[in-house]
Amino acid sequence: MGLSGEQLQAATEVVGYAPTIRDAVALWRSRYPQVRAMVVDEMDMRDETPALRLGHRNVYLAATDGHCWHVTQSADEASALILTQH
Repeated sequence: MGLSGEQLQAATEVVGYAPTIRDAVALWRSRYPQVRAMVVDEMDMRDETPALRLGHRNVYLAATDGHCWHVTQSADEASALILTQH
């Protein structure tokens, strides 16, 4: 599937400016229902590198092979956003 440049720009805007991280996910889902978005605890992502750092929030790109999920730096293979806040 992959994420477009437009979607990455939208992620920057939505996640960076939403009042809360949960609001960011809700807004993202309303704009891009075909792209999953989830909030996880920052500690769960401690060994991963975020694709975007937006103040006190991070955005990770995730991809799946249909069975397992993994974090990726490639927007071309990403099909989900994982958001954290510290």
